[in-house]
Parts: sequence; C-alpha cells; structure tokens
Amino acid sequence: MFSKILIANRSEIAVRVIRACKEMGISTVAVYSEADRDALHVHLADESVCIGAPPAKSSYLNMGAILSAAVVTGAEAIHPGYGLLSENARFAELCASCGIAFIGPPAPVIARMGDKSEARQTMIAAGVPVIPGTGVLSSPEEAKREAESIGYPLLVKARAGGGGRGIRLVSGPEELERQVLAAAQEAESAFGDGAVYLEKRLFPVKHVEMQLLCDKHGSVVCLGERECSLQRKNQKLLEESPSPAVDEALRARMADAAVRAAKAAAYENAGTVEFLLDRDGNFYFMEMNTRLQVEHPVTEMVTGIDLVKWQIRIAAGLPLQFTQADIAVNGCAIECRINAEDPDKGFLPSCGRITLLHIPGGPWVRLDTALYQEYVVPPYYDSMIAKLIVHAKTREEAIRKMQAALCELVIEGVAHNGALQMEILEDERFRAGTYTTDFLSDRR
Repeated sequence: MFSKILIANRSEIAVRVIRACKEMGISTVAVYSEADRDALHVHLADESVCIGAPPAKSSYLNMGAILSAAVVTGAEAIHPGYGLLSENARFAELCASCGIAFIGPPAPVIARMGDKSEARQTMIAAGVPVIPGTGVLSSPEEAKREAESIGYPLLVKARAGGGGRGIRLVSGPEELERQVLAAAQEAESAFGDGAVYLEKRLFPVKHVEMQLLCDKHGSVVCLGERECSLQRKNQKLLEESPSPAVDEALRARMADAAVRAAKAAAYENAGTVEFLLDRDGNFYFMEMNTRLQVEHPVTEMVTGIDLVKWQIRIAAGLPLQFTQADIAVNGCAIECRINAEDPDKGFLPSCGRITLLHIPGGPWVRLDTALYQEYVVPPYYDSMIAKLIVHAKTREEAIRKMQAALCELVIEGVAHNGALQMEILEDERFRAGTYTTDFLSDRR
C-alpha cells in the first residue's frame, strides 16, 4: 500500500480524497494555486505545495509543476480526482515514467476511451449497442454525405474531452457546416483536439450510467446505475440511484453491457459507462468516463462501498474483495449539485466571501464541500461549491429528506442554485421519475 499520495486537484474532491487517505493511514500532499492558498484541502493535507498562478492552466493543469511536487515530497502515487488532468493520457504516461502510480486506468486505456470515435468502434466489436453515427470527419463533404445517411436531427460531437463541451445540435442541412465548425473550434480550444464526428440525436432519452470497479487481476464488478438525466447544457445538476426508469431485467442487461465494455477496453480502476435510454427500453453506449465521477457518492450511499478507497487499493495492486454476487443496492440516494451561480440571472457565476454557512445534518445526510465561513470563493474555477447527498429506504423518503436538507442549507455571500434544486424536487415529472434530458430546456 502507498504511504504518501499527492492529490492533483482542488475544492471538495481534494477534501474527499484526503479524508479517505487519512482513514487508510496514508499521508497526503495537497497542491494549490495562489488563489487557493487558504483553501480547505491545503489545511487538511499533511503537506502542501504551491504550483502556480490562479488560472488552471498555470497551476492545476501544469503537469511539470505537479510531478515536481510529487517527486520533491516523495509521493508514491497521484490521485487526480475528476476534471482537470483526471482523463489526460499524457499525464498518466508521465506519472508512470517518473515511477509514480497514477490512481486511475493506464494511459493507453484513457487514450482509447477518450477518443470517442475509437471508443465507439471498441464497443461495436464487443457487441455493446451504440448510437448510429460516424467516425472522425475528414471534410465538409463527408459530413454532408454522412448526415444525409444518418438523418436529422443529429449531434456534432468532439472526439476528445467531455463535460458537455464540443457538442452541437443540428436540426437540418442548412445548419450542418456552421455547427461542425463551431464544435471543432470549441473542442480545439478546450481539449487541443478539434476532431469531431456525427451521431444520431435520440430524443427524448434518459441518461443512465453504470459504475464499475475493475482490479488488475481481471475482476470486474458493476455497482449498479445512476440516473443522470437532470442536466443543463449537458451538465448534470441532480443524480439519483437507482434509476426510477430501470427495472431488474433492464438493469441486468445494462450491467452486462457495461462489464463487456470494460473487458473490451482492458479497463482498470473505477470507471463509468454512460448510456442513453429511450422510451422503449432500448439503451445505447454514449461514452466511458475513465475517472471518478462527481456523482459517485450516491453509489456509495446505496452500496456501502467507498469508491475512493477502492481506487487507491486497486492502484496499489490489491484485488477486489467482493464479487458481483456480493453487490446489493439498498434504498435510494439523491445528490444535488450546489453551484455558485444565479439561475434567475442566466446562471451568472458568483464568487466572493462566505459570510454565513450552515451545513445540514441528520441521519444519512452528507455534504461534500470545501466551504467554510469566511472562505472566499475564487472566480477562476468550476462553479460547483458543494454536493448535498441523502439516503433513505424509498425514493419518496429520499425526496422528502433532500427537501428538508435543502431548507436547512444556508450559504450566504454568494448566489447559488439551491432554490432551483427545490423546484426540481417539487416538479411532478421528477416525482414520477419520467423526466428526460430536456427537463430544463427552458432554463438556458
């Protein structure tokens, strides 16, 4: 087992990983930008190293600075959290070349699954259903031919990256060239890779993902699904497990497909296979996330399995200590992402000093956050400032528990989306579990 781990991330996920390490008796190293000098993860870690100026490209995306910090402090492994460098194959490769364990899948797997076009081909070969689409486009003429073959509406999607960026909806042929160029430009700017492909737009659909743990000894275990259809501009806002749209038979088929996908990719560590589910119960592979997901706590709540600890154990070479037959999903868990933004002002990002903070409590209520009173939320990073998670025996009880927790949550000094989350919970479509990915289409 590792004796010291560097956490190459910030905010609540850095705090989450540090806490897991402390419980495992592992020393921790935090890295931080000049803007995060007073951040909670810096105070909680055993050691901390400043790695650059506030912009992420100068600090949290600075591979050389992070690896230097790991070498100087004697860290044996790096946990990348999610976002930032977590799905960067080059970073995983550099870690290996420095003799530092990357807590995630091997670099070639990240590269293969990060290339959405290659991932599609891998899934097709494994017999996993995929959305009708193309390979990487080589010319505007090819785009036009393929679009006519697939049929409108369709999506232009970036080969690299994720998080909803590099995606454009095309309703008809008159929009195609403009949207292909727009998606390619955004992808080039965000990921340094402007390659795009076309995919049939399925509508209306649910977004359901399967959580996997895969050790280095060939064992693959599926920990059930998460319902992630509540999104705004392809960014998730609320997640729950299990999905209200998935029965036992469908769950078994989706889990089997997810396990086949992982084996086809020679996957290791924690990973998530994302599917689109149509109204007829047909599901299609969308992508594989080669990292810990933001929404991992709902799976932890219903299975009792600490995903971060198992990420660390797997990276250290330990085998899984449970099989598929040991996995049981108990009750229902819901997560609301609390973002520092104002839904009534076009989701304008908010930053500033936290003047008052009250954290909800009670049985099976969890707030993952790096906030504390008088902390200053900086303007340089993602707007998510907390994740509120609850667990109950039934979905109805979980909804009520989340409503109570949101009522108790107090964050003053910055605007946030707590009221919007309450509106979602009160909506009849949400309560019925029939909501799809267009639920918030009027909230642009």
